[in-house]
Amino acid sequence: MEEALSAISLAGVTRSFSIEGRALPVLGGLTFDVDERQIVAVVGPNGSGKSTLLRVIAGLLPADAGRVEIGGQPVVEADPRVGLVFQEPRLLPWRRALDNVCFPLELAGVGRQRRAARAGELLSLVGLKDFAGAYPHQLSGGMRQRVAIARALVRDPAVLLLDEPFSALDALTRERFNVELLKLWSQTATTIVLVTHSIAEAVFLADRVLVLSPRPAQLVADIPVSLPRPRRPEAIDEAAFSRTSALVRASLSAGEDPPGDAAGTPRDVLDGLGGPAWSNHMREAE
Repeated sequence: MEEALSAISLAGVTRSFSIEGRALPVLGGLTFDVDERQIVAVVGPNGSGKSTLLRVIAGLLPADAGRVEIGGQPVVEADPRVGLVFQEPRLLPWRRALDNVCFPLELAGVGRQRRAARAGELLSLVGLKDFAGAYPHQLSGGMRQRVAIARALVRDPAVLLLDEPFSALDALTRERFNVELLKLWSQTATTIVLVTHSIAEAVFLADRVLVLSPRPAQLVADIPVSLPRPRRPEAIDEAAFSRTSALVRASLSAGEDPPGDAAGTPRDVLDGLGGPAWSNHMREAE
């Protein structure tokens, strides 16, 4: 019997950036697989390359070395099989919610009626059917992020990458959105990779938690989460939740280098908690 292909497969993936004429290694040879329909959370110190990792998987940045595959096919450029949600919604302010969700289909040459119908389905799925005609400034931060998720799903991606999508929300709203994300995942066939600074969020959502070392990122631990599904907020009170969270926290501590590096960058696990993903990307790309 032929073995099923992993949804995502990385082997020896490295990536560096050039900073003032010197190479800055960011990814230090990452190797892991993600099975179809799994949710995998990625945690690690700030600046360890988590956002870069998502962009390499999505094909927005090429790896310097190693292999990235989705469904057994190599990723060589921006990949339509992947949807990517940033920490900031990045909606076009002059477009209504429906038109923002339609935008990837418009770029792909899909006809107006088909793309409007598909975008309407996705807005219903994320609970925003009645706000299709609203502009971004008329929506709350959480609603804008739902529009961004709908836009990422509009082309039926096999893989959804989430770069700290809920970090700007208050604690209660973030908890509710975690539950809504699981509901959305149960209604799609999407494999999810989530970057987060929150250990609780990682354990609540994921089937596995990948712990990265400081830059250049290497895999410190691959921790399975044994909590049964469907998950409910009460799961955070269970002993298995506490044990897994403690293991993730210990792995983060074990993977840390002494504070600071050659560039003088702090390496505290909570350094820059909630900092915008786009600012990390701009620093890496400079």
